[in-house]
Amino acid sequence: MSSVKNAQTSHKVLDLIKERWSPRSYSSQPVTEEEVLTILEGASWAPSANNSQPWRYVYALAGTPGFDKLYSALMPGNQPWAKNAAALVLSIGIKELPDLEQKNHYYAHDTGMSNAFLVLQADSMGINSHVMAGFHKQQIAESLELLATEEPLVIIALGRRDDAEKLEEPYKSRELAPRTRKPLSEFTKQI
Repeated sequence: MSSVKNAQTSHKVLDLIKERWSPRSYSSQPVTEEEVLTILEGASWAPSANNSQPWRYVYALAGTPGFDKLYSALMPGNQPWAKNAAALVLSIGIKELPDLEQKNHYYAHDTGMSNAFLVLQADSMGINSHVMAGFHKQQIAESLELLATEEPLVIIALGRRDDAEKLEEPYKSRELAPRTRKPLSEFTKQI
């Protein structure tokens, strides 16, 4: 199996963050519904404006019609490797707060926070994740009959990592490449 791609950090970043990355090579080992529900419960504890929790998740395990529905919405660049995921999860942002009958200007941020909790919870369980923005939003919105106040934001592949050598190019090279990030000086400034 490919080696773990730990992030090389300048500061004492949590191991859970340093060890988390987005593999594309998944084994045939399934992820159970109980594991997915645990991951989604972890996601539910993310902070949100007014504790509105403006997110919804639709998930499907491999080998089910639901998986095929989510998979068929993926862009061609994601399909060759995502077909081997053990589960797919659609993250949906809720744009309007029903209780307050007003637009929620923070729904995408808050749903992103929930997605971050989701991937960290999954990783803590030995289940890897890969977040994808490359999918046909309108197709999935129509096929799932989403409300006008709901926006499909990302699809997240879940599974247990496998050997990168099983991937076709260009995915194999991406899988084996070292992880990089911009230096802090490029995106931080003390005032």
